[in-house]
Amino acid sequence: MNRTERESAARRIMEGGHAPVPPELYGDAVRRGARMLRQRRAARRLLWLVLCAAAVAFTVWAVSARPWVEPPSQTTPPITGW
Repeated sequence: MNRTERESAARRIMEGGHAPVPPELYGDAVRRGARMLRQRRAARRLLWLVLCAAAVAFTVWAVSARPWVEPPSQTTPPITGW
């Protein structure tokens, strides 16, 4: 099928009559779209909640463990009696 034949086939399809749309299709599409939006919104909120909980958990761990402080040296015994 060359380009001219494809263009004429596409024109025939576009100019031809459209099949009737069932009346309940609009309501089904609206309900499905609303449900998808609610699910996406709930998933987004859940992800933000998990992210905030992880940030709080990391902050609590960092404050209690203090990983930025160098641990005291355990290799040399303390010098006493000088």
